[in-house]
Amino acid sequence: MNLSRRQALALGGAAVSVTLLPVSFAFAASDASTAEIAAFTGGATAGEGSIELTTPEIAENGNTVPIAISAPGATSVILIADGNPTPRVAVAHFGAGAEPMVATRIRLAGTQNVIAVAQMADGSFVKTARAVKVTIGGCGG
Repeated sequence: MNLSRRQALALGGAAVSVTLLPVSFAFAASDASTAEIAAFTGGATAGEGSIELTTPEIAENGNTVPIAISAPGATSVILIADGNPTPRVAVAHFGAGAEPMVATRIRLAGTQNVIAVAQMADGSFVKTARAVKVTIGGCGG
């Protein structure tokens, strides 16, 4: 089989593209979660503060992972799973007199970080994150 220089370059370029494709998807998840946080905060930086995120260290089943967020003084919170195809899992807004606490079960595509960001009553933002190891696949397999 005789390949021209142009065909050899095209074949080599295709091989490199196929090799790097999974890497680009891995970075896309991180970019998507960063974009979700920026959209929630309006581009403001989130500091550390009085937000508590409760997750299991190891989830035996990624289909039902219990999560709880407690953020005294918060007006709203967002929950993000940075390895899921759609990173924004939930957004909760708290009315006057409501206890700023959320508890739910979420689906995780695999081992990843779960991030909670809260908007406080003074307009500032606080953030926390926890790593969850998933032993049986959730929404990804």
